[in-house]
Amino acid sequence: MPRTVKTNQTVVKSSGKTGRSTPKATLSSGGIAAVAAVEPDLNRATKLVLELLAIPGLSGQEGKVARFITQQLVAAGADRAAIVHDKAHTRTPLAGEVGNLIFKLPGTIKGPPRLLMAHMDTVPICEGARPVIDGEQIRSADPKTGLGADDRAGVAAVLTAALEILRNKLPHPPLTFFWPIQEEIGLHGARHAEVKMLGGPKLAFNWDGGTPEKITIGATGGYRMEIDVHGLASHAGVSPEKGISAIAIASLAIADLQRDGWLGLVEKGKNRGTSNIGVISGGDATNVVTEHVRIRAEARSHQPAFRQRIIQQIENAFAKAAREVKSASNLRGSVEIRGTLDYEAFRLADNEPCIVAAEGALHSLGITPLRAVSNGGLDANWMNVHGIPTVTLGCGQVSPHTVSERLNIAAFHVACRVALRLATGSV
Repeated sequence: MPRTVKTNQTVVKSSGKTGRSTPKATLSSGGIAAVAAVEPDLNRATKLVLELLAIPGLSGQEGKVARFITQQLVAAGADRAAIVHDKAHTRTPLAGEVGNLIFKLPGTIKGPPRLLMAHMDTVPICEGARPVIDGEQIRSADPKTGLGADDRAGVAAVLTAALEILRNKLPHPPLTFFWPIQEEIGLHGARHAEVKMLGGPKLAFNWDGGTPEKITIGATGGYRMEIDVHGLASHAGVSPEKGISAIAIASLAIADLQRDGWLGLVEKGKNRGTSNIGVISGGDATNVVTEHVRIRAEARSHQPAFRQRIIQQIENAFAKAAREVKSASNLRGSVEIRGTLDYEAFRLADNEPCIVAAEGALHSLGITPLRAVSNGGLDANWMNVHGIPTVTLGCGQVSPHTVSERLNIAAFHVACRVALRLATGSV
């Protein structure tokens, strides 16, 4: 009899078996060869994720993680020559140890090429994590560190699928397994991926944060800004009128943006986005009129044209404030603004094959999929820019980027089962 496993997010039906029976190839209604659903060894998967969580690997320092993945693949029978790195780390703002890790398997059954991916890096708060099982969850034994399940749980789910196929010689369509670098500091691995090395996938599946039933089919676009406000220093007690306060310029600009509805949640008619002034630094002493302030800001929207409108309003507000603040001799300050597109917005079509396949995998486990659109960036943003339709699924991570981070084991097992179904083309 099937049993019911309760997670903190959903109710999941599980057979409780490891599925060692030999899969049989079938032909789907679309003319694509597929195999009967198979089950991963979930005990092995749990051991694997514990090992991965214990490996340090901040953004730009993913070398140890990549070597562990490579060792696991080779031990399971992978051709070492099929496991390669691209040179993405030579093009990222942060010079890294290694590029994106890529492992390709030629197909043994007919079907469009598929890609499974999850980023290798973690945020600094997770350095030194000591993963332990605590009931139905995994946590860090060190209360001062996060766990790093974002995204080692995703790495483990994708790696589990690859290892099961290798160990059990499971039939599968052409596959690419892809572990990007430097996701946490700006999606740089996916952005700078050498697309020609990925095997031309037609369906792609990215595992990242959230519950296993959540399927993220779209995400916002984000633009980052650095704003330098230049004033003129003078003695604040003896001759403040001779100075131009960069702080005053910045304050006026920010106040205008807040008052006019261009800061925070931005809603103008049917258009919607967000903006934020996140960092302000400047000044050395109270008796000096501040001559320089540096600001870091951002603007986001699912609508590229409206995001550009938000950016323009920020630029206009700072330019206007610089004109308004003058010294006694009518000198004015100036503003320099530099911006970078972090990631472009995307929204997959409702009938995109990767969505249909992901939902089919969840339905096969008795789970009702939940489609979602993210207000944050994902590696999938850049994969879709590269022309690779990519849907993102969760792995059971709870409270990522905090010392309270946990990994729900039952939910993680669902992610592993879904990954293997998608990799073998059984859905």
